Amino acid sequence: MQENPGSFITVVQILLNAVAILSGVIGESAISPYLVALIGNETLASTLSFIFVTGTFVLFADLMPKRFAMSFSEPIAIRLIRPMMMLIFIFKPIIWVFDGAADLLFKLFGISTVRQDDMTSEDIYAVMDAGAEAGVLKQQEHHLIANIFEMQERTVTSVMTTRENIIYFDSLEKDEVIIETMMREPHHKFLVCLEDDLEQTLGYVESRTYLAQVLQQKQVRLTDQNILRTALFIPDTLTLFDVLETFKTTGTDFAVIVNEYALVVGVITLKDVMSIVMGELVTMDEQPIVQRTENSWLIDGMTPIGDVIRTLGIVNLPKSEHYETISGFMMYMLRKIPKKTDVIEHAGYKFEVLDTENVKINQLLVTKVATKADNEQEV
Repeated sequence: MQENPGSFITVVQILLNAVAILSGVIGESAISPYLVALIGNETLASTLSFIFVTGTFVLFADLMPKRFAMSFSEPIAIRLIRPMMMLIFIFKPIIWVFDGAADLLFKLFGISTVRQDDMTSEDIYAVMDAGAEAGVLKQQEHHLIANIFEMQERTVTSVMTTRENIIYFDSLEKDEVIIETMMREPHHKFLVCLEDDLEQTLGYVESRTYLAQVLQQKQVRLTDQNILRTALFIPDTLTLFDVLETFKTTGTDFAVIVNEYALVVGVITLKDVMSIVMGELVTMDEQPIVQRTENSWLIDGMTPIGDVIRTLGIVNLPKSEHYETISGFMMYMLRKIPKKTDVIEHAGYKFEVLDTENVKINQLLVTKVATKADNEQEV
């Protein structure tokens, strides 16, 4: 039926209009004599009979069946499908005439009648929102599904550990420095490079493997094949979904991200990817967005712009394809390297740079700007 809806619609319209016409002709002729005898006015009796027949038809033959079918769509469709198929067979000559005429007119006007059943991500979002409002989906389930779709849109650069925050070792680094760094830093994997150059990355070492060798009082070198692991290099254009598939295929959970100029721009782990799905796996002190008051937020400069939009409830930001973080947004809007106290206003919010380091934005203060409507409501 769904693949060939023309026959179904034709049969329904033929029968519905036939019943409407017959009910009008027969009903009026059957009721009018009684109303004429009761009222004594033929014109008024004819009008009243028309109103009565039309109202009865609309109520019992149109509104009630449709509302009933909307409430119990699947059981009614299953019960009526065979009778409808039989009616389509009986009225096949008439259907052929009307369908042919309709198809010809559609072709003349250049209108396609092919049914499109492609479901987009927006359709699924709408279904999820409806399910959450109806209580079919829990809030956590709705959030989880939405995050999975977000993985297909966000690139690795939005959640990676940026280049300036990468902790790495020179291949000739002393044991004391390595041990002290591993004890001080909370990371599990550390890159090993030649001549302190990230572009000459040899691989990575795991802290537990290295420290286990040290505890056994062995002479350990970072380039030893039993502790040096081969690093996975990925381009910075991959989406988080692509990275997850790559981790699954290669059996690793750590990758080095390079740009089109073969420069290392950051690293990413499986934990970083899964934090998008499960929520931020960080402590309260490490949260990139902290709500200070009801209408103000402290935001880390490297916070992904998607998280900022979701937290503030902003519909969209201009040219968001040109930046990944809130720092990038500030640079795009200011058209310069931001400095402390720089301010912009957009979408009812004020974005103020609180702290910078060289050309990097460390922290911003975002404040909701009171609108005229808000002020009138307070008054």
